[in-house]
Amino acid sequence: MRIGLLIIAILALGAFVVVAVVLPQKNESEAKEAAQALVTGAQPAQQQVASAAEKAGNLADAGKGVKVSSQSDAKYGELKWIVSENGSVRGWNEKNAIEVTLTPSLAGGKVSWACRGYPVAAMPASCAGR
Repeated sequence: MRIGLLIIAILALGAFVVVAVVLPQKNESEAKEAAQALVTGAQPAQQQVASAAEKAGNLADAGKGVKVSSQSDAKYGELKWIVSENGSVRGWNEKNAIEVTLTPSLAGGKVSWACRGYPVAAMPASCAGR
């Protein structure tokens, strides 16, 4: 009887370890991949904004009319982006609860980008991740 209870306790502990340790690591890896996909998917919009800003010499309406189609991915779910009139690009993925913001700045006639995202642990290094 005691051996049976001991075996059940060991199996329960094993299941707990899988749920508490293994699954979160899998989800964190998937979130990192989804965050990278968000950053990569924003590149066409970044190119359009940079071109408009460099041509006009300012960022005032650099994002006006720039559209990015959402993408449906079997692994990450839906990836979405929106571009503001000042050229900032915001991307998000509800399935993995991640969000990125790419903010342009214009100096010396060239556009550079700052990237921030949440959660920080899921962000690639290029987007202030760890």
